[in-house]
Amino acid sequence: MRGPLLLTIVSLAALSTAALYNVAQADTLPIKGSYGNRDGCAYAKSGESTGSDNFFLLTSEGITTAASYCEIKKVLKTEGKDFTATVACEAEGEESSNDDTVKITSGPKGYTIGFAADAAIKWGPLPLCK
Repeated sequence: MRGPLLLTIVSLAALSTAALYNVAQADTLPIKGSYGNRDGCAYAKSGESTGSDNFFLLTSEGITTAASYCEIKKVLKTEGKDFTATVACEAEGEESSNDDTVKITSGPKGYTIGFAADAAIKWGPLPLCK
């Protein structure tokens, strides 16, 4: 009786750990390098903000602006260098995040980011940081 009970407890613990791991795991965009405007690229290099309100940075993990951070949660579609992904965005000073879908489109001057929740929001083009 003791053997099957122990096996059941160990199995449940393993399943719980696996479930927690899958919830916490986020996708990344299949891009190399960082893309941004002047202030975003300065942040990518130094890790220090310039304090500018005009700050945009795209990496494989997320999108950073002067007032928000959007983590890439899941890449939904990849078409060449264009991507559709779900993101969780947190505004500066807020503890909760809002989920949205973004379309990240590659063009001759860099990536442009558009949000499904508000078609008027367009960030970019963001060229490759040098």
